[in-house]
Amino acid sequence: MYAVIKTGGKQYKVQEGDIIRVEKLDAAEGSTVQFDEVLALSDENGLKVGTPVVDGAVVEANVLGQGKGKKIIVFKYKPKKNYRKKQGHRQPYTQLQITKING
Repeated sequence: MYAVIKTGGKQYKVQEGDIIRVEKLDAAEGSTVQFDEVLALSDENGLKVGTPVVDGAVVEANVLGQGKGKKIIVFKYKPKKNYRKKQGHRQPYTQLQITKING
């Protein structure tokens, strides 16, 4: 059984027990979050594809922690003009463990 959920502008294919990193959510460590934007759901009855979401489908997950990813370097450069600009950031994320898929 798997589901395709949408969060943070991205789509994730998840199964029960999976550990995923999503865009930062405003949730405390150890709490439970629910995703009701389920785009597709596969179970023993077959595949259900939503238009755009599957009605009544909910995916529950536990928050394992918050963190920052690896540093991303953005370097802008224009030749022959002595223009160089170096920027960087670390993208925040939330680590989740999928506990239940309700269809």
